Amino acid sequence: MAISHDLPVLASLSDRWRAMRDALLASARFQRLAAAFPLTRPIARRRAAALFDLCAGFVYSQVLVACVRLDLFVQLRSGPLAAATLAARAELPADSMQALLDAACALRLLERCGRARYGLGPLGAAMLGNPGIAAMVTHHAALYADLDDPVALLRREAGPRRLASYWPYAQDDQPAALPRETVAAYTDLMAASQPMIADEVLSAYPVSRHRCLLDVGGGDGSFLIAAARRAPRLELKLFDLPEVAAIARDRLAAAGLGARATVAAGDFFRDRLPQGVDVISLVRVVHDHDDEAVLRLFANVRSALPKDGVLLVGEPMSDGAGCGGITAYFEIYLRAMGQGQPRCFDHLNRLLKSSGFSNVRRLRTRIPTIASVIVAKS
Repeated sequence: MAISHDLPVLASLSDRWRAMRDALLASARFQRLAAAFPLTRPIARRRAAALFDLCAGFVYSQVLVACVRLDLFVQLRSGPLAAATLAARAELPADSMQALLDAACALRLLERCGRARYGLGPLGAAMLGNPGIAAMVTHHAALYADLDDPVALLRREAGPRRLASYWPYAQDDQPAALPRETVAAYTDLMAASQPMIADEVLSAYPVSRHRCLLDVGGGDGSFLIAAARRAPRLELKLFDLPEVAAIARDRLAAAGLGARATVAAGDFFRDRLPQGVDVISLVRVVHDHDDEAVLRLFANVRSALPKDGVLLVGEPMSDGAGCGGITAYFEIYLRAMGQGQPRCFDHLNRLLKSSGFSNVRRLRTRIPTIASVIVAKS
């Protein structure tokens, strides 16, 4: 009884402390004093910079968009170039290119090399190693259009959304009937960004210990191709919508896996999944759907697994180390998409156990902002 009586007191003390903190931080006088006092000055400067970054974030992203659309990173792959050369190639006025180059240098996308030449910066070089990022940057034009009025989006007052149209299965009652031209764009986007996700997932969990892997919602087969390299004896199966499955069948055949991989088509919420597997992967699938749909999916997956079969879930999670930005991004992105939500491990753990899975555990990944991994037994 004593504990239950103490809880409101503790909550009240916590609320009071937060109220005092917020009042101080909101005080212009306190901000001036903190900026002037040597011990608090570094904190004040960091917070001022963080607030500025929040205000300027859209401009930063548009600098990146311009660099990607003008192929600056690709052009500078083999070494620095003169600003005049880059301006001529882009058909931009010299002063406009200079403004873009200087902005990109400030964001560490590029670096100044001498007086008038520019080369790759650390972040620009990293872009070359992850082509999926450039694909996402280009794709974000649809998201930015939907966020023209973010309050209207949150109030569900906005009209037809470009992002929802880009991911047609999010709004279609019969996704298995979607034609090739409707699914091709998002399938290509997922394929471009899949290698870095697959590397994180497969480094965290060795699929070579299994006999047969089924990738549900497997897109064009990129994850299976990566898994095949890690486990040369692993039998491969893929399940996705009919036209996506057709793309996967061609891609797997081109990768020399036609005899080793089996592709099946259907709706993973309604149709029976292929049997005879001992591990099933859901890579960047779960967060696209609301809880009710995820429970249906987990139940269907569990019915396809034998006793002690393994479910492998790979996607960014809201409680991963350094994933605050991931949470903010997906909360709004998925709102524009029309369904889904970012989830923490505890949330997914509850959904998995409600679906009959056990021994749910989270595996460490090298870069949680790219993907976290959960394994569970059927």
